[in-house]
Amino acid sequence: MGEVATASVPVEAEKTGPRGKGSGLFRAFWRWHFYASFLVIPVLLILAGTGLIYLFRFQIEPMLHADLMKVQQPAGLVAQPYSSQLDQARQAFPDATVVSMTEPSAPNRSTVFSVDTEAGPRDVFVDPYEGKVLGALNPDTTLSGGAILLHGELMVGRWGDYVIEIAACWAIVMALTGYFLFLRGRVARARRRAAGAAGAVLRSRHGRTGAVLGLGLLFLIVSGLPWTGVWGKQTQELVTTKAGTSFWAEDPGALSNPTSTLDESLPHSHAVPWGLGKTDVPRSNPADKKRSVATVDTAIAVGERNGLRRPMTIALPADDEGVYSAIGYAFNDPGKECTLHVDQYGGRVVSTYGYADYPALAKVVAQGIALHEGRRLGTLNLWVTTVFCLGVVFMCVTGPLMWWRRRPKGKALGAPRGRLPLRATPALAVLVVALALFLPLFGITLVAVLLLDQLVLRRVAGLRAWFNVAPPRPGSD
Repeated sequence: MGEVATASVPVEAEKTGPRGKGSGLFRAFWRWHFYASFLVIPVLLILAGTGLIYLFRFQIEPMLHADLMKVQQPAGLVAQPYSSQLDQARQAFPDATVVSMTEPSAPNRSTVFSVDTEAGPRDVFVDPYEGKVLGALNPDTTLSGGAILLHGELMVGRWGDYVIEIAACWAIVMALTGYFLFLRGRVARARRRAAGAAGAVLRSRHGRTGAVLGLGLLFLIVSGLPWTGVWGKQTQELVTTKAGTSFWAEDPGALSNPTSTLDESLPHSHAVPWGLGKTDVPRSNPADKKRSVATVDTAIAVGERNGLRRPMTIALPADDEGVYSAIGYAFNDPGKECTLHVDQYGGRVVSTYGYADYPALAKVVAQGIALHEGRRLGTLNLWVTTVFCLGVVFMCVTGPLMWWRRRPKGKALGAPRGRLPLRATPALAVLVVALALFLPLFGITLVAVLLLDQLVLRRVAGLRAWFNVAPPRPGSD
């Protein structure tokens, strides 16, 4: 695989003139584009499909679970206090720990309480008008919850995260080589279209669509890298220790336990709430019980008085010294992200933490996340991202279809043959090495591929024919 070849000569390479340096580069880039696609396409299909579900989760889930998420306001009734609704949720799940409450997003929507149970996290839905518990869902087993797990780790944990990160690295290779093929082969594609060659229209549409989607794909990869288990983790440690900054805004005023059960779709770029171990954080004072005892309604009122946008999410105190964390609605604008930590007795604001407090790098990541999730620019961002996901699906279908049509008969894969002229092209060699160092999993898998090519594929006749690999040079053993 280290070179690149196909049983039939690539039409573009065949038509672009003498077999010189440019032709060699074209064939080599086509080979790497071909093999990168084999790894990338299945993952991209999953990411595009789950991304579409995630984009429309607020429309999909209420349709699938209308009995839980939608309510009707009886004539003459107003919403009950959130503290009363909280009591109902606790009565329905007496052995569970209520982690947070999210206000209804509309008059016909229910209040949602996130709880921890022995069986795992649950979202409990309460009718805000009648105060009765409508039921509960495991957020990980809903359609959008499953999409989130697939999108992040293929539902297999750390190894799934590694697979996605490797595919993301090779998607960069696929995009860059695709641009080279698009520009270098434009004349040959035009000739094929003019001649009415089979598959010429599909090839042109694939190339043009890829040229438009390529930059968007590169942006999504870059904006998604901070979440990855290898690049994200290592780079976060590097920027923290060396530069004194961070990808993520860590709230020093959040005392509650880490709340992994908070809604995954909560559009916040900092950890809320998040215990920071050695960091001194404000605490509620149990001695203040003699004054007044705050409730979730107090936290809502304090948040509204201080300018937080609704619907808010309130993270509940984990113990007697915990605080209510009022998280303002900032779905379309990370710049509005803000959390107030409210003393659970006196109801005073213990501390605030918002976008203005983020490190500079965290602000960039927060904006990138919002664009990545299709929410930064409102409806425009949503539909542009939707079209992008559909375009990715188109590319993932047309690429294999083109290969299937041109594949050679017999026992061969049909990969184009060509060796990257790294010695003759130092700039290309520097680019490959830099990419391998910048993306460790790409570097590791690249070395593995090259070793497989040199030590196995070239030396086994059957594999050499199947992968269309050049035989080893005389004296190379």
